[in-house]
Amino acid sequence: MEHNPWKTLKIKPIYNNPWIRLEEHDVLNPAGKEGIYGKVHFKNKAMGIIPVDKNGNTWLVGQYRYTLKEYSWEIPMGGGPIGLDLLESAKRELKEETGLIAEKWTELLRIHTSNSVTDEEGFVYLAEDLTLLDTEFEETEVLQIKKLPLQEAVSMVMNGEITDAISIAGILKAARVLGL
Repeated sequence: MEHNPWKTLKIKPIYNNPWIRLEEHDVLNPAGKEGIYGKVHFKNKAMGIIPVDKNGNTWLVGQYRYTLKEYSWEIPMGGGPIGLDLLESAKRELKEETGLIAEKWTELLRIHTSNSVTDEEGFVYLAEDLTLLDTEFEETEVLQIKKLPLQEAVSMVMNGEITDAISIAGILKAARVLGL
């Protein structure tokens, strides 16, 4: 069943800023009954990077996440404006957050982060052949950087220390691709 069983009757803008737009949709649901649907539209593509060096180490970034009210360990990640080259945005994010640049890039996966309420689309890249330079944190970032074996990052996913969806999917996919 690949056709759309929903019918949009009206879209009402609720909130808009440079990063997101919130809409309320009046709809007919699949049963033909009227209802509402909330949608968060992201104005950037999400991207995460799994940097892996020749010794099998990776880098995680730790930061306090305002929305969660808790500290979070994640892969380096950020947003790239829709319409701009995703790989260039990923390269920028990796350099900003870790100081790393990579010679070899492989797209690992495409992910929808919470598809019941948002249209956010994310991509995760494997970055290899690394060189370490200086970080270039944004003014909103207070980051801790951790270098560790990729296998240890997998353990952090499996024991619940890493809860970010893009990080979980990326780490597990990178581990599989790299034969761990």
